Amino acid sequence: MQPDVSEITREVEREALVVKQIEAELGKVIVGQEYLIDRLLVGLLARGHVLIEGVPGLGKTLAVKTLARCLAIDFKRIQFTPDLLPADLLGTPVYDQRSGEFQTRKGPVFTHILLADEINRAPAKVQSALLEAMEERQVTLGQTTYPLAEPFLVLATQNPIEQEGTYPLAEAQTDRFMLKLKLRYPSRAEEQEILERMLVERDFEVRPLLDRERLLALRRTVDSVYLDAKLRGYVLDLIAATREPRAAGLDDLSNLIGFGASPRATLYLARAAKAMALVRGRGYVIPEDVKELAPDVLRHRIIPTYEAEAEEVTADDLVARLLDRVEVP
Repeated sequence: MQPDVSEITREVEREALVVKQIEAELGKVIVGQEYLIDRLLVGLLARGHVLIEGVPGLGKTLAVKTLARCLAIDFKRIQFTPDLLPADLLGTPVYDQRSGEFQTRKGPVFTHILLADEINRAPAKVQSALLEAMEERQVTLGQTTYPLAEPFLVLATQNPIEQEGTYPLAEAQTDRFMLKLKLRYPSRAEEQEILERMLVERDFEVRPLLDRERLLALRRTVDSVYLDAKLRGYVLDLIAATREPRAAGLDDLSNLIGFGASPRATLYLARAAKAMALVRGRGYVIPEDVKELAPDVLRHRIIPTYEAEAEEVTADDLVARLLDRVEVP
């Protein structure tokens, strides 16, 4: 049965009002960075973790903390450092001498929104402590498994791997992030606005606009956003082209892509496109939603070959070529 797109759109327009209010609240603190704000909202609404990469000082942490202030749900921050231990994130059983039993002391991962700040400044054993939590929404301590509260979202920041004191994230870790964002320097006009606002230190009041129940309702509205069968086919074609470029008629890319995207990328791209449609106030997905989000969903899932690296072809370059050449319905 064909869904009533006009009815879905009316519902989305009603629900999207709070999204616009959140954007306005974020705009009190964050100058520019519409790209970052849109993607943070997409991750929040599409149940997807977000990895934000940029050089120090671009406002990554500030943006996440400000978003958390707009939400009336639990928020915790972990500063990743080389001496951090998995127990510092997850918690650990602690022996109680009075009772003679072990009591579980839960770590900061037991929250709704977790800011993993500078996640690549901790070694792999600490990064991997988040794998179970991010994928299965649960944490195992000893012989007991504890479910995480819904919603649970990891918003992580990292510095470029070329920066001093960073560790690369494993593919299994990055693949659990729905979106990987790459931030650039602000324009001169934006930087002038930052200077005017921040030259004198002050606290900007941000209203909490979205509680847990309303957020879960918004996510259900995203689920109802209409994604046409032809656009589903377009998503499938894009992902398939990353794995078998030659079968998609992209022979020149076959020697440049070592590994393509997994089925998780297919799901994430479709969900993210539906969330973007809601952010834009539509009850249906259009091809531009998919094309706009494809770089953020795919850049950390496509592994270039050594030949591509020798030719200085990046994953972003490969995604751009795919988008140019895979036919849009």
